[in-house]
Amino acid sequence: MKEYKANDIRNIAFIGHGGSGKTTISELLLFATGETNRIGTVEDGNTVSDFTANEIERKISISSTPLHFEWLNKKINLIDIPGYSDFTGQINSSLHVVDFALAVVKSAEGIEVGTETAWDIAEHNDIAKGVIINKIDSEHSRFDEVFELIKDRLSSDAVIVTFPLKEGVAADTIIDVLRKKAFKYGDSTGKKIEEVEIPTELNAKVDKLHEELIEKIAESSEDLMNKFFEEGTLSDEDLQRGIKAALINKSFVPVFAMSGLKSFGIKSFMDFIANYAPSPIECKKVQGKINDKDVEIYADENGKPIIQVFKSMSEKHVGELSIFKVFSGTLNAGMDLYNTKREKVERIGQLFVLNGKNKKEVTNLYAGDIGAVVKLKDTHTSDTLATKDNPIILKEIVFPKPVIRGAIKPKAKGDEDKISSGLHTVHEEDPSLTVHFDPELSQTIVSGQGELQLALAIKLLKDRYNVDVELVEPKIPYRETIRSVNENAEYKHKKQSGGRGQYGHVVLKLEPLPRGTGFEFVDAIVGGVVPGRFIPAVEKGIREVMDKGILTSSKVIDIRATLHFGSYHDVDSDEMSFKIAASQAFKKGFLESKPVILEPIYDVTIKVPEEFMGDVMGDISSRRGKISGMDSEGPFQIIKAKVPLAELYKYSTQLRSLTSGRGIHLREFSHYEDVPKDVESKIIAAFKKEKEEEDK
Repeated sequence: MKEYKANDIRNIAFIGHGGSGKTTISELLLFATGETNRIGTVEDGNTVSDFTANEIERKISISSTPLHFEWLNKKINLIDIPGYSDFTGQINSSLHVVDFALAVVKSAEGIEVGTETAWDIAEHNDIAKGVIINKIDSEHSRFDEVFELIKDRLSSDAVIVTFPLKEGVAADTIIDVLRKKAFKYGDSTGKKIEEVEIPTELNAKVDKLHEELIEKIAESSEDLMNKFFEEGTLSDEDLQRGIKAALINKSFVPVFAMSGLKSFGIKSFMDFIANYAPSPIECKKVQGKINDKDVEIYADENGKPIIQVFKSMSEKHVGELSIFKVFSGTLNAGMDLYNTKREKVERIGQLFVLNGKNKKEVTNLYAGDIGAVVKLKDTHTSDTLATKDNPIILKEIVFPKPVIRGAIKPKAKGDEDKISSGLHTVHEEDPSLTVHFDPELSQTIVSGQGELQLALAIKLLKDRYNVDVELVEPKIPYRETIRSVNENAEYKHKKQSGGRGQYGHVVLKLEPLPRGTGFEFVDAIVGGVVPGRFIPAVEKGIREVMDKGILTSSKVIDIRATLHFGSYHDVDSDEMSFKIAASQAFKKGFLESKPVILEPIYDVTIKVPEEFMGDVMGDISSRRGKISGMDSEGPFQIIKAKVPLAELYKYSTQLRSLTSGRGIHLREFSHYEDVPKDVESKIIAAFKKEKEEEDK
């Protein structure tokens, strides 16, 4: 493979809803450019992109896959990204390193929720965008209608670059608007293509679309606009310059017609990418920091080497494979680089370029390129590697916040270390899935984007580490507090059993405090009725019982405890006696002060098509949720609600079911509030039952 520098590299990604055909088109591109010698299919489980056992079994993309091919003396790095919302984190990491995102949409179904989610992430990453209208060979294809949907719901800057002469089974002829040519595809390989005459009745349409396209490109600069008005067209050189400029400033969204299954439209698309897609050297400068100062990084092969890992894969017999982009300089095998976040030196061993699991070894990679290296010791996804004299930290990849959580329950004792190691690997491969042990709940909590993502994490533990676990509903971190003042919560701890005894006597005043205040201890002892040396023990006794809880073993919060009276014994009193007396006095006073259980309430933002609003709002009400606001965003409605965490278990799955997979939600902790009395009694009863079973 020849070496490519930044000017001749194109970094693109396929985004879009699951099942739109991203993997199928990727497979065709690899075959048409000679990277593979056969075209695999998702159904047969033999595609280059979907090579893991879970992907083959489920017939969906689960992980983003780096691919590459050569066309017209350009190297095109392509990342095939999953479309299901469980794997949104893969979109974030991949779009962090590419310069051009192409949404693949189906010509029958049109814009689906996964497409809009990915498009929003591409917008946030401020990169060029385009659209492929796929499956034009479908009998239900409606290219023109879908194009209007694209203009309405994705970008008003969308412009047709290619369109089908006919749709359905006769969609083998593609009109290239940019070149004003027609190409007939003779087979499904993308290699047998014949240029044909544009039908006379279509000339006017092609002329009109061509003029719209040129005018859109001319808008990218005043110079080009003046040339267009003076000459009525643009030269090839002006076109190339104008298209790149329009893509980079996001004022032009090219739309392509294609059939990934039958190759229709593949050549015009590849030509466009090679000729017009922006190179890393032409795109936006990358932001980083060095010694807390902001810097911009340029794709210059003569600069100091800077790479960033955007994906990790763990392979049997190989170890962790770190996939990275070279943002600056030239990377050579055997080079030592410095992990600027973890302050560790890493030796760059063998370098590879990837097509799925297939690795091709290279000796170096230039700025702008994408590659992989094995066996980095201390480097993880989002880390920057640079030279020690240039310790730049690139802007980190932002991953989505979790919308679902579950608790890990081992089926056998003694597997804790394996579980911890396995879940660490899962997190490294997909940082949008997070794992932590919650000491309050005494549970290992795994959180992510969807039920399937969590289920696959559990499956990996079984497949790779031979550990059986269950995913169960996590406990809820309830809180306890009081609603009334207790002036005299008293307890006298007195124990005499030969020799020195125990004596501690305290009287507390308990008062509820505003939510979020915390705990306040007041020493109001007068006259030394409780000696000063024992007062810290009183506070400690209260704090310990508050941490353990009283009604349901949940933390007690927002109380002021005032020690205002007590007594002591010259010989028998000690710190332990006062600690016990304080804890018992607090328990007694707490139960006499209108105790309540508080539950965590979350702010939930739900985005759904308007036709599902009624069902979704009804479901929110059934979950004790309260609607706090509504808004609209194109054809979608935004519902804002406050919902108890206890009612949100597996909500993402239920929302998809209610909305035919078109609803998404975000959640964030808001506050604690009183549990309704009927719910409180159920919580206390369930807690007592659990304690009884544990004590058996």
